[in-house]
Amino acid sequence: MTTAPLAHADTLVLDYLAALWAASEDLPPHRRDELMQTVTDYLAMRHEPGADPTPVLTRLGPPHELAEVTRRGYLPLHLRLPAPSAPPAAPAPARSPVVAGSESAAIALLIGGTFLLPGVSPAAGMLIATGSARWTVGQKAAGWVLTAGSAGIALLVVLALAGWGAGAGVALLFGYLAACAGSVVTGLALLTGMRRDV
Repeated sequence: MTTAPLAHADTLVLDYLAALWAASEDLPPHRRDELMQTVTDYLAMRHEPGADPTPVLTRLGPPHELAEVTRRGYLPLHLRLPAPSAPPAAPAPARSPVVAGSESAAIALLIGGTFLLPGVSPAAGMLIATGSARWTVGQKAAGWVLTAGSAGIALLVVLALAGWGAGAGVALLFGYLAACAGSVVTGLALLTGMRRDV
């Protein structure tokens, strides 16, 4: 029974492995086995059967250099196999109308609702916006600062105007407008951010 002759590509690979085996004969058995297994795996992953293996063998480098680097106690970086590629990410699910509706509700509470309920409406709008994935953490944090900050400024405005002797009606009007300003600015900023993402 005769065996078929080896293809030229297979001969090149086997010759390379034989040269590597010879160059690494002084390595401890476990290091030598690790080196041979790593190089074999490297070739199996990067060399198409029947194709010319010369480019892959060139990237590996001369067998004596691989053995020398391994002799120093580690495998060459280019031999370490890459992590298996992650499966392609599943397409993002379409946004449900409920999410889009809640985002619209958050903006409506921040822009319009703040004039009806200056304290409650902005807080509710920001709570809804915080739970949404539509905006970044930075946008949400800025929204909270503007919304809460405007309530604090409103209190200071009322106290300052009352201290200067302004009438109660004037102090409350300016305080009311100051309380609404931060929420309106936040709502407009989130609306602009939402339109960019669509």
